Amino acid sequence: MKKRFTLNKLIVYVLLSVAAVISLLPLYWVFSTSLQLKSYQDEELDRPTSYVNANPPKMYPVGIPEYFEHWGKAREAKKAGDAEKEAYHRDIMSHIISDTFSGFTNLFSKNQMGWWFFNSLYIGIVVTIGILLLDSMAGYVLAKKRFPGRNLIFWLIISTMMIPSQVTLVPMFIMVRDLGLMDTHWALILPDLSMVFGVFLMRQFMLSIPDELIEAAKIDGASEWRTYWKIVLPLARPGLAALGIFTFMNVWNSFLWPIIVLNSAKLYTLPVGLKTLQDANLADFKLLMSGAAIAAIPMIIVFLIFQRHFVKGLTLGGVKE
Repeated sequence: MKKRFTLNKLIVYVLLSVAAVISLLPLYWVFSTSLQLKSYQDEELDRPTSYVNANPPKMYPVGIPEYFEHWGKAREAKKAGDAEKEAYHRDIMSHIISDTFSGFTNLFSKNQMGWWFFNSLYIGIVVTIGILLLDSMAGYVLAKKRFPGRNLIFWLIISTMMIPSQVTLVPMFIMVRDLGLMDTHWALILPDLSMVFGVFLMRQFMLSIPDELIEAAKIDGASEWRTYWKIVLPLARPGLAALGIFTFMNVWNSFLWPIIVLNSAKLYTLPVGLKTLQDANLADFKLLMSGAAIAAIPMIIVFLIFQRHFVKGLTLGGVKE
């Protein structure tokens, strides 16, 4: 039985590993294409001039083996005392390095990539902090406070999740326009502070917090705010981490609403900026993949940092009353 259990476990791990590799292949291809050589040409080795549009696509940055190949030849030429040949190979090495990272350098030197990245980052941070604060407050009240109509209010809030976001675009646009917030970042921050899913997630998670801890804090003379800040929030950290990841990903990848309310290129968020980049550089796959790689890096970092809390928040959030 023990051997059968171990074998079954091994098969599951192998299948999950294969599925993980397959799911990560598109992301790997994005990073690989962003580092491909675009205009490399070696007359001595008769190499093709472009790898970006190669068919089938190259699944590894070809500049890396090319670089070390010429690095070895430069060392051999130096030992042989052939200064001209050494300079030739070192010149190719320099060209490989500059061409490999040309997509990233062009993004920041010839476009407003720095502003787009900064806009998405600070809007994502501000909205995430705001939602964590407001939704955790609402979840705490709906989970731990007894008042008439509590369940009715909760279900009314939850019912708004069934309304497609496209239905609210026109009313929200009219409100933002009448408030004079068009073409400002406030038009992105304020509407995103009302996240119904966050209220639901925090309420469900806070149901698992023992009422005795809150009652003990009140007996010790703690105020309502102190109880919430010192007792409830630390215990709800896994749920907050899960909600923070969901929120930041949602804001970071938001495209439709920002492209509606923003007109100035300097105010664009990263998805909107990459769309304008795609329109202007339809055939430059290296540049487009470089932008996609930069857009993916913050998401990967956020998930890796909060992965433990994220998984715990998903597994402990489904608690019944």
